[in-house]
Amino acid sequence: MALQLGDQVPNFTQQTSEGEIDFFDWAGDSWVVLFSHPADYTPVCTTELGSVAKLKGEFEKRNAKVIALSVDSAESHQGWISDINETQSTTVNYPIIADADKKVSDLYGMIHPKANAKVTVRSVFIIDPKKQLRLTITYPPSTGRNFAEILRVLDSLQLTDNYSVATPVDWKDGEDVVVAPTIPTEEAKKKFPKGVTEIKPYLRMTPQPNK
Repeated sequence: MALQLGDQVPNFTQQTSEGEIDFFDWAGDSWVVLFSHPADYTPVCTTELGSVAKLKGEFEKRNAKVIALSVDSAESHQGWISDINETQSTTVNYPIIADADKKVSDLYGMIHPKANAKVTVRSVFIIDPKKQLRLTITYPPSTGRNFAEILRVLDSLQLTDNYSVATPVDWKDGEDVVVAPTIPTEEAKKKFPKGVTEIKPYLRMTPQPNK
């Protein structure tokens, strides 16, 4: 059965480009972005892995670790990493899981047979420190991902976990947010002293509370 939001994700032990890891031990108390690739030495993946390496500091600011996966060997990964570093002018600074036996791919449902039975699709999983699944996005192999969007969702999840708000369409960190509909307007005005703008009784906006 496919993993669903709120599920406890499965643990695993697997080889990576940085040695064997126990996933839960490696994750610790961090958020995790786990993302899969159809295969080593593929052009779109090469650009993605280079981009994530450059963004690692942004993920770290959000207490998030990044880890990639491909159904090739750790030895193959090392050669590919050299190409990524060269062509993307960066240094890959996070592990790539070597899932040659497809153990992790099967656990997380990363292989979609009708798309391609031999390789993983471009899956993204955001996992919180409690090891609960908070987001899944699945792209077709032909489309590279937007990692700025992944960072935006992390910002939203971490904000809304701590305050009674939701984030509206195209929201970015620092912009106004939506007051949770479960809070009456008069209570919301006390709870959010920066002000509450009532557009409709069910649509109230307030400045981001932690800014």
